[in-house]
Amino acid sequence: MSRPALPPQLARAVSFLWHNPALQPAAATLHALPYGNADIAAAIARWQRFAPLLARCFPDSVAADGRIDSPLLQQHVQDGELLIKADHALPVTACIKARGGVYEVLCQAETLAQAAGLLPPGSSYAELAGDAARALFARHTILVGSTGNLGYSVGVMARALGLQVEVHMSSDAKAWKKDRLRTLGARVVEHAGDYAAAVASARQLAAADPQAYFIDDESSLLLFFGYAAAAHDLKAQLDATGQLPTPARPLRVYLPCGVGGAPGGVAFGLKCLFGDAVQIVFVEPVASPCFLLRLASGDDRLSVYDIGLDNRTLADGLAVPRASATVAGMVQHLVDAVVTVSDDSLLAEVRHQWQQHGLRLEPSATAGFVAHRLAASEWSQEVIPVVWTTGGNGLPDEVFLPLLAG
Repeated sequence: MSRPALPPQLARAVSFLWHNPALQPAAATLHALPYGNADIAAAIARWQRFAPLLARCFPDSVAADGRIDSPLLQQHVQDGELLIKADHALPVTACIKARGGVYEVLCQAETLAQAAGLLPPGSSYAELAGDAARALFARHTILVGSTGNLGYSVGVMARALGLQVEVHMSSDAKAWKKDRLRTLGARVVEHAGDYAAAVASARQLAAADPQAYFIDDESSLLLFFGYAAAAHDLKAQLDATGQLPTPARPLRVYLPCGVGGAPGGVAFGLKCLFGDAVQIVFVEPVASPCFLLRLASGDDRLSVYDIGLDNRTLADGLAVPRASATVAGMVQHLVDAVVTVSDDSLLAEVRHQWQQHGLRLEPSATAGFVAHRLAASEWSQEVIPVVWTTGGNGLPDEVFLPLLAG
């Protein structure tokens, strides 16, 4: 069977807006999936159980209530008001990956502690920062493959608990991201290949070690539901502003997309909450549009290399050649559109957001702003636009300031 014709803009590496022809009504799509609100509720409950531990481990960044969340900001733009879910300022990691990476480390810590009898009924999860738990965790290793931000999120939580960490990083990963992991005490394994090669290596090594646990950015449902819980954080903030999305005036949420786990999880959570009163827009670099390629082709095997692209982008967190088949299977009928954006536009937006609004963003985190301008000009509808920023406050000056100098 021949695959559908791909949008010609893909292989030309140009910026464009693509509407997903496979989009279906949210209610019918969600009903057909094996997961739903109960899984998100379970993730929210686990976050709540771990709140005392997070407050104890990170007293300088996590509020006393132990919640990891980010503010909802507002900007006045040419076509009205733009809302910003500011995960570049998320506690602990200053990136959206805390919602997934931190969460899955907590899940594994819970599993180990329960098996060892360290969490009897009624006990506080804050006890997992104690000596007995740390001695247990020190005998176990977490492995993960990453371009940077997931690895850091996994590393900072795992090391806070005393777990060993091994992060396999692609050639796209920035040196400063490797350095801060080493500072935490994580072992960093550098690969000459891309993100997919780093993930494959970590997966293979973990499978051979009974004391190791692999966090699989390509197919982990724990990561997925850790991200999905974030939709409830946004809803509470929208409720506080009195903004009620409807199908006639929906939310339009712009989510930077790499392999798809974080945007896919958030998208799933939002569709579960708002149904067709939310539009999901993934945003990818023109050199790495792996999720658009998967949605347009229906082929899990295709990578951006297969259509002549090089997967080289300033947005290192989005430099992924092949989308997650697991996530694509979950959200392929829930994503309304995809926008591809150029590196030049991302860099210009880094400067604009800092100079005009004081937002410290890495290039990948500016993707939603660029996409909003394109979509607003070509996709005429009254919406409540939300840009989800994904990282940046953790950028050291020696990395961030040169981005402003061009």
